[in-house]
Parts: sequence; structure tokens; C-alpha cells
Amino acid sequence: MLSSAHHAAHHAAHHADVVIVGAGVSGLAAAHHLIAAGVTVTVLEAADDPGGRMATQYVDGFRLDRVGQLLNTSYTELERTPGLEGLTLRTFAPGVLVHTDGKQLRAGALTPARALASGSLDQARLSAALGRLAALPEERLLARPERSALSALRSRGLPQRTLGGVLRPLLATLLRDPDLTTSSRVADLALRGFARGRLAVPEGGAAVLPGLLASALPPGTVRTGVRVRSVATNLVTTADHGDFRCRSVLLATGARAAAELLPGLRVPRFHEVTVLHHATATPLPWDGSLLLDGNPGWPVSHTTVISAVDPARAPAGRSLVTTTVLGPPPPARTVASRLARLYGTTTRDWDLLAVHHTPQAVPAMPPPYDARRPVRVLAGLYVCGDHRDTNTVQGALHSARRATAAVLRDFGIPIPASRNSAYPVAA
Repeated sequence: MLSSAHHAAHHAAHHADVVIVGAGVSGLAAAHHLIAAGVTVTVLEAADDPGGRMATQYVDGFRLDRVGQLLNTSYTELERTPGLEGLTLRTFAPGVLVHTDGKQLRAGALTPARALASGSLDQARLSAALGRLAALPEERLLARPERSALSALRSRGLPQRTLGGVLRPLLATLLRDPDLTTSSRVADLALRGFARGRLAVPEGGAAVLPGLLASALPPGTVRTGVRVRSVATNLVTTADHGDFRCRSVLLATGARAAAELLPGLRVPRFHEVTVLHHATATPLPWDGSLLLDGNPGWPVSHTTVISAVDPARAPAGRSLVTTTVLGPPPPARTVASRLARLYGTTTRDWDLLAVHHTPQAVPAMPPPYDARRPVRVLAGLYVCGDHRDTNTVQGALHSARRATAAVLRDFGIPIPASRNSAYPVAA
């Protein structure tokens, strides 16, 4: 809730220019941007560890991501965010591998000319369409007429086998939206990013990214296990750790928690995600592809031998298969049966290590959707997160930069130039 600001200053035992509530990637990135501008910051996190949904579980030498976010080498905010200099991305094989009608085909990896040379007119048309999206400036995409992603797909003039067999499972994977109810503008942004870069994951697990951000902050900046009860423009009240006095407050929590502290903020619908991790008894040969299931009758959205992409995620001599379901957990036997078909091997000796179900994995983005939702509530009170931008790591980081720019403008402080050094991409 939004508290009254009429607390005497001497009751506040702590002080910083800005108190950030929430130590997910958005809150941690915001802390870096503010500190780079000379602003003092305290970050309060209710959980025992920073990172939010970018969490990794460690089981018997395996590293198991909870939500399984996909990154992209085209994400510009990874380069512009201080603290991520040590981030290494492990890329998937080019494009994606789609299982449809009992066959597997690679999509999004060829130029139109090479696709034609291979004898596939459908692939050439798809590559040409992706190439046009890749060449468009982002602002032009955001100015296009808006409808649902599914409606927009049906109007693109591509063959039904390409729409249903390739683009629909691809967009469902990128948006984590099985019904493609997402805004067509956001869908075009996702396809543009796919065409401009390579899908990737952080080396060592999803938690590495927020871990780098947190460890690069000055000691004592992040305080975990602190539950915030109320906020005002100059005061944050906690349940058990006293009051924190400040000049401004930046909410970097999830959408629902932000609305509880700031009544009036809209709470979106969410897409739920289930991630299943299987360990194989012996190494499973795989080329590092992300494999999409083009058959909507089965629960699997996409799967991969993630240890073939990032060897750090499994002990030597074992493979880790990570599978994403866009919905609640299905029967384990159903998933194992489908994986046997997708990988062309028995799964009877696979060990199910974990099933991670996240009911509010990502905010939904139906039309009409503002991909640049306001981050300044009023002078002294700001909000950021993937619910203020697109529901990706890129969106979370971008919203943090927008919010901190608003804070600095209100403080009358020049906005520092962003870093431009590229992060390493492992072969």
C-alpha cells in the first residue's frame, strides 16, 4: 500500500537517495544505473536471495533453471547494463528445429537465396519475411496496426504449413503464449529479435545474470529478507527492519506486488510455465538446437539438451534435458512419451530431477498493449519491471534504464552514457 509520508525523520534508521524495492534483474540493473550517476542506493528484497524469477536450483551437479528464460544475442540492454561485463552467453544452433508431421526441419537459419538453392520455397518465403522484420526500426514496428499475434499471422500471406507448422510454435516459444493472444506489435518485436540474433542462455544457469549484477554492487547495497509494508515518496516502511528514509522510491517488484504497494497500478493477466528437467544416464548426442513441438495436441512447447548448449549445467558423462510446457504440469509419463518421440530414443532410464511450475511466469501482453508503459508515477515514486515493457529480460532491463532516467531527470542529474562493450558469446 501507499503509506502516509508523515513520519518524523528521526524514526527512519536508514538513509539513501533512492530505495529500490525488489532485487530481480530490473531492480539490480536500476541500482547500477543510479550508482553510476553518483546516486546512493539501497535495494530491499523480501526473498533470501536476489534474482527474482531468474533462479537456478542445484541438484547433484546439475543446474536447473526454474522458469527457463531464453535470451537473445540481439538484446541490446545486455550490453548497456553495467555489471554484466562478465556475462557469457551460450548460443543454440542457428534458427530452431521444428518437429511437425513426424519430421524435423530447421527454420530461420538460411538466407532466402540459400533456402531457394536448397529447394524449399516455403523456407525462402519465411526467411524473406524475417529479413524484412529484422531491417525495420523498432519504432516503426511499434507504430503498426495492432491486433492479436494469431490474427496478424493469418494475414501475412504465408502458406498454412508455414504458419501452423513453424511460425505458430516459434511465436508461442518466444512469447510463452500458446494461444498467441499477445499484441501483434510485441510479436513482431520478438520475431525481429529472433531474426537479428541467436537464441541463448547464460553460461552456468539463469541465476548467473542477477548474480553478476548483485555482486558488482557496493557491499551492503542489497539487503535480503526485508519485507516492505508500505512506500511513500520519501519513506519505505518494512515489517521487521524499521523505516528507510530516502529522496525517491523505485518499485522493481513483480506486477502484483507493485500493485499491492501502489493501489491503482493495473495487474495484468499472466502466462503460466512449467519446466521439467531430466537427467540421462549416458550422454545424449545433440547439436545444440532448440527443438519446438509443432503438434499442439501434445503439452511440450520446446525442449533441448541444455548441457549440449551449456556444458556447465550437467556433470561429466551425463546430459540434462530441459523441457518447457506453456501451462500447468502435465503427467510426467505424457511428457516422457512425447520426448521419446521428439528425440527418437527411449526415455525409460531418464531421471526426472525437478518439475518447476510458475503460475505467474510472465505478464500477458494482449492488444492494445503499450510496450513503453509509464515508469514515473509522480516525482519521487517510480516503477519498473517486465510488466512496464516487454515481458523479457530485455524488457526488464530496458524498463530499469527508463525508470532511472526519470529519477535522474527529477534530481537534475545528467544521464550517464551507457556502456557499449559487447559481452562474450561462447561458441
